[in-house]
Amino acid sequence: MSDYSDDTPAPEPVAPAPVEKKKRESVKMTDKQKSDLTKHMEKHKKAGMSASEMKSHRMKMMSRMRKGMSVNKAHKDIMK
Repeated sequence: MSDYSDDTPAPEPVAPAPVEKKKRESVKMTDKQKSDLTKHMEKHKKAGMSASEMKSHRMKMMSRMRKGMSVNKAHKDIMK
């Protein structure tokens, strides 16, 4: 005779998987935005900004410009 019993605990209900946020689709910069940013960075290079400062500034500018800001608006936003 088998020794099976009904004393085994019932499996716990599984919670539904959390809904993942969709990643924001990457938006590429237009050629005009790229040329405007290049001109903007040349001004900073002539003003004596260090290489590490320039890289940081450029990355911040690019992230804002991909969201639709102009060079001037992006620069003002960074320099707040």
